[in-house]
Amino acid sequence: MKKEKSEDAYLLAIDNGTQSVRALIFDLDGQLIAKSKVHIEPYYSVNPGWAEQDADYLWNSLCKACQELWTQIDFPKSKIRAVALTTQRATVVNLDREGKPLRPAIIWLDQRRTEPHELPSMPLHWDVLFKALGEHDTMRYFRSQAECNWIKTNQPEIWDKTYKTLLLSGYHTYKLTGRYVDSVASQVGYQPFDFKRFDWCKSYDWKWQALPTQPRMLPDLVPPGGLLGNISAEASRQTGIPEGLPLISAGADKACEVIGSGCLSPDIGSLSYGTTATFNTCNPKYVEAIPFIPPYPAAIPNTYNTEIIIPRGYWMVNWFRKEFGHREERMAQERGVEPEQLFDELLKSVPPGSMGLILQPYWSPGVRVPGPEAKGSIIGFGDVHTRAHIYRAIIEGLGYALREGKERVEQRSGVKIRTLRV
Repeated sequence: MKKEKSEDAYLLAIDNGTQSVRALIFDLDGQLIAKSKVHIEPYYSVNPGWAEQDADYLWNSLCKACQELWTQIDFPKSKIRAVALTTQRATVVNLDREGKPLRPAIIWLDQRRTEPHELPSMPLHWDVLFKALGEHDTMRYFRSQAECNWIKTNQPEIWDKTYKTLLLSGYHTYKLTGRYVDSVASQVGYQPFDFKRFDWCKSYDWKWQALPTQPRMLPDLVPPGGLLGNISAEASRQTGIPEGLPLISAGADKACEVIGSGCLSPDIGSLSYGTTATFNTCNPKYVEAIPFIPPYPAAIPNTYNTEIIIPRGYWMVNWFRKEFGHREERMAQERGVEPEQLFDELLKSVPPGSMGLILQPYWSPGVRVPGPEAKGSIIGFGDVHTRAHIYRAIIEGLGYALREGKERVEQRSGVKIRTLRV
């Protein structure tokens, strides 16, 4: 633990990921001083393919993470100068006029969809234009995947009561400050957002016709580095964060990973080995790595993250652990280590190439690549193959998918990747 100095000042960072909520204290040199971590249940499913979690549960977990942090610092909280927040992307919360959640949050892993025949028809001119561009299926996919369309279609009474529709970042920001505001760099999801302009779409944009969302239902947007608001008295009571502390606009978790890895220019690639695996660059130019799939706002103002996603990326390690890792689970308990450490032994026991076993890591579909009909596969089985070969095939398959993403970004941007950051 770093000893207190009179000139010391600190920053509080809060991270609500898919599997945990963390509260961290950094000094102004970027050194981690203290941290707490609260594991969370990522979601529950009341129907096949659904992934939901109570927004209050996520907020209470954030409060718990903050409260557990204060016992670890040896300086007064008055030395904390500001707070920043990052969260998992594309998790949707519907609030009523009193700011209360109307239903469980729909987590980004949710796979429900609204069938095209259940949705109102698009205006004819948009329908004709998308068909002429050969992107009619992309537009239909966007509409079918949008959480707001599903709620409007299947829970109209909930949609009619919805005063604000927020991402999880916007919900936590509201709980912390009492304001309906969010970071520009957190806007990743099926919303009427103009990724090129870093703002809500203009009134004539097709997304207002594709979605039932109205402008009044959306939060105000603040660029990264701007002031979202100040910690309210009620939030201070629940979290222990000093009242009045400024909450600074940051970005979504992947945007923060990219800037945190030092990926600040288009010739540096950022590899993320998260639940969703990604390859990212940071570029002042708007570059669509996949045509008609926009880059996302970066945590650097007026900059884009050109991103390739493997949706069920290193989630597959958890999948392997659950389905095939019972032996390592038992051994890990006996040794007092994490099972993943024992999986490293499986990797070392198998030669590169997994003796011909190949895994295609598309356990979830994509809009265009690999496509909405995509399925994962493992091929090349022989009588020599074991659990260890399957595990190595998972890791190698993800590695090659990320390499493919790197090559695709290089081709589309015209910039050669010279450095990789993990």
